[in-house]
Amino acid sequence: MAAIGFIGLGNMGGPMAANLVKAGHKVVAFDLVEGLRNQAKSDGATVAESATAAVEGAEVVITMLPAGKHVLAVWSDVVPAMTKGALIIDCSTIDVQSAKQAHALAAKHGIGSVDAPVSGGTGGAKAATLTFMCGGDEISFAAAKPVLEKMGKKIVHCGGAGAGQAAKICNNMILAVSMIAVGEAFTLAEKLGLSHQALFDVASTSSGQCWALTSYCPVPGPVPASPANNDYKPGFASALMVKDLTLAQDAAHASGAATPLGRHAQEIYRAFDAAGHGGVDFSGIINHIRSLAGK
Repeated sequence: MAAIGFIGLGNMGGPMAANLVKAGHKVVAFDLVEGLRNQAKSDGATVAESATAAVEGAEVVITMLPAGKHVLAVWSDVVPAMTKGALIIDCSTIDVQSAKQAHALAAKHGIGSVDAPVSGGTGGAKAATLTFMCGGDEISFAAAKPVLEKMGKKIVHCGGAGAGQAAKICNNMILAVSMIAVGEAFTLAEKLGLSHQALFDVASTSSGQCWALTSYCPVPGPVPASPANNDYKPGFASALMVKDLTLAQDAAHASGAATPLGRHAQEIYRAFDAAGHGGVDFSGIINHIRSLAGK
């Protein structure tokens, strides 16, 4: 089993590190927050005094951080301290340009690297059922895959440096647009006197079928495991959807792509976030849509 350094132990990183411990890996973990370090220790990881200390002697280092600036800052500190020939994997969701800069930094120091953002939310992190979208060279991906398989069910090599981040932001733009459409459909059905179950039974087996409907239905009842049945407690918070949609729009502007629905989805989720609902699951956007009636 590998010696793994893990930096960033929040809602996603903490359970991911715990699953690596369960798989038999030796995990040395670090986070700036004391409570998260204590939880990692309870989960069986060794807690380091600093990010640099966490990577000493590690064969694999994993980072799970909020944004590109944090990834570049941490990698600038830890990559020079890593053993040459080791591997560093970033599971954060960040902008494509920062991901490419991180790869270049690793290569400069003789370290293999993979950008591997995830899909599956906190539930997937805890259950080790995440999907990893990976960017990097074939050798680094091959080295990363056995480790990622201890935290997820589907590991996809999307291409070279930054390709994992590109896949993540494209996927989440689809998800945001489809969730808004599903929310609008249920809101219209309510006005027309059609029950939630009736619409679900038809759309889930017809041309309106999509993941946002069948796995994450935004109304209580039809899909018992969806956040709608738990007061929209987040598996994936609306504030994080705003972040991902903003990354998508930045990438669209930089590349010259036209994404009118993606742009409008960003505006809708931003309004929901600005109204104080950033901590609500992104499927709770249906409540914002209901509030727009008559405006």
